Amino acid sequence: MTARLQRARPGSPELQALVDELAERLGRSVAVDDPLVRMVCTSRHFGDEDPVRIGTLLQGRADNATIRYVLAQGVTQWSRAGFIDGRDDLGLLPRYVVPLRERGHLLGLLMVVVPEKALEEQETRAIARAADAMADQMYGEHLAADTRKTAERDLVLALVGSDVAARTTARRRGRELGLLGAAEHVLVTVVQLSRTTEFARQSEAALSTALEGFRQTRAAQGLIAVGKERATLLQLRDRPPRPDEVAAQSARILDELGTFLGPSADPVIGVGGRHPGLDDAWTSYEQALVAARAARRLPTLKSAGDWELLGELAVLLQLPEHALNASLLPKPLHTLSEAHGGDRLRDTLRCFLDHAGSIPKTADALGIHRTSLYYRLRQIQEITGLDLDDGAHRLTLHLGLRIEELLPPGDDGAV
Repeated sequence: MTARLQRARPGSPELQALVDELAERLGRSVAVDDPLVRMVCTSRHFGDEDPVRIGTLLQGRADNATIRYVLAQGVTQWSRAGFIDGRDDLGLLPRYVVPLRERGHLLGLLMVVVPEKALEEQETRAIARAADAMADQMYGEHLAADTRKTAERDLVLALVGSDVAARTTARRRGRELGLLGAAEHVLVTVVQLSRTTEFARQSEAALSTALEGFRQTRAAQGLIAVGKERATLLQLRDRPPRPDEVAAQSARILDELGTFLGPSADPVIGVGGRHPGLDDAWTSYEQALVAARAARRLPTLKSAGDWELLGELAVLLQLPEHALNASLLPKPLHTLSEAHGGDRLRDTLRCFLDHAGSIPKTADALGIHRTSLYYRLRQIQEITGLDLDDGAHRLTLHLGLRIEELLPPGDDGAV
């Protein structure tokens, strides 16, 4: 099942009984959703069902547009119950929403369909009492689930960590628990959120949801470690995935996060190298961190970096963050940038170097006559003072251009 169609974990029989009891008392449709507006459990209909409710029952969750609308109302930050307006274009009737909290944790959202957007006092009191009972029940379930998630997170972090002894122990422990199969290939994917993300609990839930669909698939068995700003997906596979499979998985993860989190989350994905064995999971993890760094610095990657497609940039991206700045740009390249027609000459130089100095291929790529290309190359040599027939000089300029790609906009290397 893809991440897009992933269903929320069903509620317990005890929680279902509380929902049914409230619905019968009110004579209204009632549902409990998780903090990401995915259905946990729901009552029977009372003639007030709308297309959203029906669709949710069929798919296990509302469509993305409805989820984005509900979250945009700020319901996960509400301190008290309130109404959200209906939306005809979404097929959504008004709902009375109660945040279900216990000891500071947002556990879910109690939703009552109220087409008239008005409740009697006895109804609101009944809802409040039921909400307290539901929150208490969900908190106990939440603690049990957190214990399982913590154990899995610790196992994953040990498998990809730098401590050799801890990795060995984790591999043995994982196999004893039946969490690690005998697949021959390992792949680690890292998802990172911007540090400006406002609501840590919602971020953790969104990361967990986005990766959950890839825990167990036809092609892979996975484990997940989720934190406030980073999640790690370790997958064991019978064969290395193709680049298009990796790209499709990354795109689905980003799509899910875009549904549940606002723009400030600004997620990026880094995919590590494919390695023949769990022993090298830590290597794939380190490579995934570099690929995520590339995704953050290179807009052309569209928020998803793959180590095996980074080429020489993978080496440059292992420089310390404080060192990867405009001071690394060679002075001749800066001089070229400031010269008249510098942008055109820089594009010519980049094309020439990318085509390994081939005059025919460069001229064809630029759509110019070879005579014009020779003229531009002479200009470049005169301005930079470097010889384009000299391998070391070419390397200096090519590395400078590659480093420049990694710099943020506006960092032009002025000295």
